[in-house]
Amino acid sequence: MNNMNLWNSVCVTDPSAVKEITGKQYKGNSPKPYWIIEQATKAFGPCGIGWGVEVVNERFEKMTSTDILHVALVRVWYIYNDKRGVVEQMGQTKAAYKTAAGKEMVDEDAPKKSVTDGMVKCLSMIGFAGDIFMGRWDDSRYVEWARGHFALNEYVEEMNRAESVQLLRSIFETAWENLP
Repeated sequence: MNNMNLWNSVCVTDPSAVKEITGKQYKGNSPKPYWIIEQATKAFGPCGIGWGVEVVNERFEKMTSTDILHVALVRVWYIYNDKRGVVEQMGQTKAAYKTAAGKEMVDEDAPKKSVTDGMVKCLSMIGFAGDIFMGRWDDSRYVEWARGHFALNEYVEEMNRAESVQLLRSIFETAWENLP
C-alpha cells in the first residue's frame, strides 16, 4: 500500500474553487469550503456515512476590551480502505471586534465559521487542497498547470459520459431489434 495514495488523489485544488484571503493581516489563497466538502464526499462517500465533522468543544475568548474570539476544536472522521481515521484541529473567528475605522462589529456567524475553518484544516492534514497549504499556489506556473489538470479531467469525464451514452444506445437498439 502506498501511504500517499489518498494525499495524491486530493491534493490538487481546482482553480475555480480557490478564493483570495481578505480581511486578514496576511495574504494568500484558501480553498472554498463547500468544494472541500464535495471532494471529501467523492473520496469517502456521503457525509455522515463515509466521513463526518464533530465539534469537540467551543468557547469564546476575550482578547481585548472590544475583541472576542470564537474558538472551536473540530474533529473530522473518515473511512478509507475500510479503516477509520480521525483528525482534530482548531478553528477560530473574530466574534466581536473593533474595525480600523473604530466601528464595533459583531459576527453572529462566528461559531459556524470557526467550525468550517477547523474542518478545512482537518481535511488539509490528509491532503485536501494540499497544494495551497504547501505554498504551491504562490507560483503562477503551478496555478496554470492545475487549471490544465482540471480541464483535462473534465474533458476525460465528458468523453466517458459520451461513450457510456453511446454504449447504452447501442445496447437498447440491439435489444429493440431483437424483440419478438
